[in-house]
Amino acid sequence: MKVEKNIHAHLAIAVIAAGMALAVAFAPAARADDEGEDFAEAKSIIADLQRIVTPDGVQETFKARIGGIDQWLSVRGRDRDNPLLLFVHGGPASPAMPVSWTFQRPWEEFFTVVQWDQRGAGKTYLANDPEKVAPTIRIERFVADAIEVMELLCKRYGKQKVIVVGHSWGTIVGLQAALKRPDLVHAYVGIGQVISVLENERASFDLALARAREEGNEQAVRDLESIAPYPGDEPLTVERIILERKWAQHYGGLAAYRSDFGYYFNAPLLSPLYDMEDVDAIGKGSMLTLGPILTQWTEVDFNDVEKVPFPVVMFLGRHDYTTPPQPTARWLARVAAPAKHAIWFEDSSHLAPIEEPGKTLLSLVNRVRPYAIEENGPAR
Repeated sequence: MKVEKNIHAHLAIAVIAAGMALAVAFAPAARADDEGEDFAEAKSIIADLQRIVTPDGVQETFKARIGGIDQWLSVRGRDRDNPLLLFVHGGPASPAMPVSWTFQRPWEEFFTVVQWDQRGAGKTYLANDPEKVAPTIRIERFVADAIEVMELLCKRYGKQKVIVVGHSWGTIVGLQAALKRPDLVHAYVGIGQVISVLENERASFDLALARAREEGNEQAVRDLESIAPYPGDEPLTVERIILERKWAQHYGGLAAYRSDFGYYFNAPLLSPLYDMEDVDAIGKGSMLTLGPILTQWTEVDFNDVEKVPFPVVMFLGRHDYTTPPQPTARWLARVAAPAKHAIWFEDSSHLAPIEEPGKTLLSLVNRVRPYAIEENGPAR
């Protein structure tokens, strides 16, 4: 189908560099009027299948004024008494809202799940003037936004705290927000956690080069050695990151056992929450946020954090070359917390909720949900 080919070409250029979506090249974006009958019927079926019908359930998508701009949220769950779970997506500007239909529905039996399109991402990108948003693309602004979102959710749904789940870039935003406002947090979950950007980059490079040498991949070895030592003392440029991630992801650094990510990049095409204009905005948001965030990227380091006042659970993809799990495992072993768990996903890389959805659900229900129930009392 024409639109599938166009949007796949448009999205598949994104390589996730230590949790950052980097645009390598662009094919012509699909237009909203290209959608036609290709996906409308399928999206309608998915929407009906996922409709929340329970009397005490919640299903709403709305925009709210957060950090001085309009930002979009989707809130879904079968019972409003369940704990709130805020998913802080990766990227920046790689929203999870349009792919959440692939894994989230079972979560909604046990949590009220919130997907939030951050500034510059997806529906939020379209809701604002990019030229006015551009000067605000700073890590501290995203963190402040996350805190505002937590406050809004607690007030709107009558809660005192939320569970914060960060993925990739979202772990930088989510963990910082949780540390600044622990009074709003039941527990923190990191999926593809970033502890130190420089450590992650070194580990990712070393893993990719080792695999390339092991397999005798001469082109990969030449490419990787051309940027060695990596990251070294040179600036962490777009070109160097792209070259490193090209081979890290070739060896399963984004999704274990596979180097074709079409299934992931095409998922937004079937999202009931996104139209084609929203999907097209994903790439535009990446371009908006890339430059400003890259200048702050290497400053990210949680190694000095020795104590956290809330339970911490880390989902570690055994094959993750995008945000390698070893630095996170070491940090978790030494940090002081009321409770902490390292859960290894043996058949996952960077996308555990999609790669091992069953284990993700069980881990959230058995290891994370009890921290909210203990404080609030049993949920129906």
